[in-house]
Amino acid sequence: MIKLFAMDVDGTLTDGGVYMDGQGGEWKRFDIQDGMGIARLKASGVVIAFVSGRPSPATDQRAKDLGVDRVYNGVGEKLSILQKLARELDLSKEEVAYMGDDVNDLPPIEWAGLGIAPANAMPEVKAVSDWVTNSCGGHGAVREAAERILELNASVAKGESSH
Repeated sequence: MIKLFAMDVDGTLTDGGVYMDGQGGEWKRFDIQDGMGIARLKASGVVIAFVSGRPSPATDQRAKDLGVDRVYNGVGEKLSILQKLARELDLSKEEVAYMGDDVNDLPPIEWAGLGIAPANAMPEVKAVSDWVTNSCGGHGAVREAAERILELNASVAKGESSH
């Protein structure tokens, strides 16, 4: 059963584009359906975490809007954050899902019990992931992953196979 779903932000929760105004401001596009997937997972008891390689007020705002209080911005070493979080929550790696799209997401994807890549992930990320979504990052990939996790957890609750 998946009890923690952690994800990269740029390229996973967004389409990877960052719009900059030349004065320090930035904008990111988030998918509303991804937000509903996160809300559904939270309602089922799954802990959500954002683990981003770059600091971003837009990411903080989206996390606040979704009630995600585990936000790690500007993280250079994502695996150590994921492992620390799993220890804090007393979870095995089999209870952790991680989703990411680029090479800095490889270690957490390989470590997690369920490694997920969006359709537009780098080839080497797709190659090591347990599952690749049909949707691209920022365009429903997180929602697709959320629904898959809900299905897996329902199967485990009924005593069926976890994969």
